[in-house]
Order: sequence, then C-alpha cells, then structure tokens
Amino acid sequence: MIEIHSILSLLCTGVYLGVLCYLIIGWARLKTPPPSSAKACKTKVTVLIAARNEEEKIALTIDDILAQDYPAELFELIIADDHSTDRTSEIIGSYAGRGVRLLQLWDEKALNSYKKRAIAEAIKLSTGDFLVCTDADCRMGPQWLSSIVSYYESNDLVMVSSPVAYFDEKNLFERLQTLEFSYLIGMGAAFIGNGRASTCNGANFAYRKDTFYEVGGFKGIDDLASGDDELLLQKVAEKHPGKIGFLKKREAIVYTHAKHTLQEFLQQRRRWASKSVKYKDKKVVAVAIGIWLFNLSMLVNALLGFINTDLWKLLLLQFALKTIFEIIFLTPIDVFLKRANLVLLLVFLSPVHIIYFVYVGIMGNTKKYHWKGRNVQ
Repeated sequence: MIEIHSILSLLCTGVYLGVLCYLIIGWARLKTPPPSSAKACKTKVTVLIAARNEEEKIALTIDDILAQDYPAELFELIIADDHSTDRTSEIIGSYAGRGVRLLQLWDEKALNSYKKRAIAEAIKLSTGDFLVCTDADCRMGPQWLSSIVSYYESNDLVMVSSPVAYFDEKNLFERLQTLEFSYLIGMGAAFIGNGRASTCNGANFAYRKDTFYEVGGFKGIDDLASGDDELLLQKVAEKHPGKIGFLKKREAIVYTHAKHTLQEFLQQRRRWASKSVKYKDKKVVAVAIGIWLFNLSMLVNALLGFINTDLWKLLLLQFALKTIFEIIFLTPIDVFLKRANLVLLLVFLSPVHIIYFVYVGIMGNTKKYHWKGRNVQ
C-alpha cells in the first residue's frame, strides 16, 4: 500500500513540475511591447468600476484615472455603486463636474452576482468601443490606460489582460500574500503566452464592447458571485482563440492591497476558487485538480510519515523539487514587478501554502462565503 502511495505521489509531483515548466515557457514567450504614445491612440474607451463600500480608497482611484495621459475626449469613467451603505456614492458624485458618471443600483430582489450586474448595467450606459475594467481600491500610473489601448490597437486583439500587484505591505503576512498573488498573475499570463487564455484578474481587464455582447455578456455565468473576469475570458477564448493578449509592461500594472486578516484572505480565495466549477476549458480544470492532488499528496505524506519515515524522505524530495521549480518560475515575474526580493520568502510560504491550497480547494466549492457584507456562493 505504501509503495502504491509513493508511486502516486511521484506521479503527482511529475504533473506539477510539468505544469511549472509549461508556465515558465509561457511567461518567457511574452514580449514587452515597445514604448507607446497616448497621442497615437484612436479608440474611444470607457473605464468601468463596480464599487461597494469603498469610501476609504475610491477617491485615490478616481484621481489616478483622471490623471491619465490618454486624450480626455477619448475616454469616460463610469462607476456603478453596488448598493453601498457608506459614503461611496457621495464621493463619486463629487466628481460629476469632472465628467465622472455615477450609476446607482437599487435592487429589491436578492442577487448572487451583484458585481456582474453592476458591470453589465454600466456597459449599457457606455459610449466607448473598448471597455477597461478596474477595481475601486486600485492605483495606477499615468500611462496605464494608453499602454493598454496602444497594445490593443497594435495587435488586433479583442481582449487584454494586464498585470496586477499588491503594494504597501505592512507586515510579513501581507508580503507573503504579494508573493502568492504574483504566482497567480504569472500563471494567467503564462497561459496566454502559450496561446491558451484561461485565467486573469478583473482589476486590470479590458475587452471590446461588441465582443462582450457577441458572447452573450455574463449570460450562463451569472449564477456565481465571482467570475466577471476569468469566466468571461474563457467565453471569449472559445469564440476568438488567439485574439487575447497579456500586456507585459510595467506602465500597465495596477496596484492594490493585500488582505489585512487571515479571515479576509481565506474568504477572498474561496470566492476565487468557486469559479472553477464553471470553467469551460476542461484541460485547465484537469491542471487545477492535478496541482491540488500534488499538494494533497504532500500533506498526506507529512502525516503518514509518522507510520513510515520513508514517506518523510519522499516529502522532502517533493518539497525540494517544488521549491526549486517555483523559484525558477517566480523570479522573472517578480523581477518584472520589481519585487524580486520577495522570492526569498518562498521558504516560509511553501509549507503553509500546501495546507492552504488543499483547504481552499475543498471549501471554495462546497460552502457559501461572506463577501462585503453578503453571504454568496
């Protein structure tokens, strides 16, 4: 029995290392676009934000967007206030004189996908041909918008995923989140680099308006609270393979904050994991299951090692290979994000990540979770 378990553990390890090699190649295939000029951009753009209870940070986000070097006559900002109970709508309204449009939602009937509804309603009001979505607690540099649009125009794309990073961390817990998050962003980028768009992040996500309607918008994925980004991307990838790009350019990075508490972090990751049940690309689902089984095998080996110490030796081999290949994958990503020093924290992150990954994989697909004052699934 132990021998069979050891063989299965080695098989899972091989699968995970194969996935990492695939990701390493995918990231390397992505090339940094040449410098772009906002003056050369011709596309009418609508920047979309769905906001709920963001009174602390939303003014900073609005100021950053209004400070873009993109021609003012070619972009508009629409913010959908998703039933906020704080001063969010009041703050947004104070920018009306600068052209910021506020859409207030008031739904009496309970929904499970409030954010998708907010985005869809904002799109109905939009006048731009190209929609750029971000979140209400994000920061960006002045070339953010022009970099995305220039890349879109130059490559004949229908959808663009761009980098997101955490910043302004206060402690080790938040820095570990930044490292783990760079893995997720790198994974999504690498899949696109390999020609198989599968994951992205809605905090920095853009697509043609006609493409949104062509694939039916959020129809078919509107029963989940999450998925306004990845599930939409997968719908578009099915219709337009090869027309989705990842913008590997520092000027396009959007910055946001790590979660302050473990509970907030786990709720967020459970929300993200809940999307996997709707993934259209079953090969991606198989990859996710393979990674989960690899982490599960390490956890089982740690426990069974008390019965047979040979399994601890196997665990040590798995952990060493995992760490080496993850360093190879993460180093160029964190160099790109100018956070290369964080890779050193992988030694602390890896053991905890094994338990966390197994837990989130189970809980993200079995129970409701709490998000921004709502219980959703």
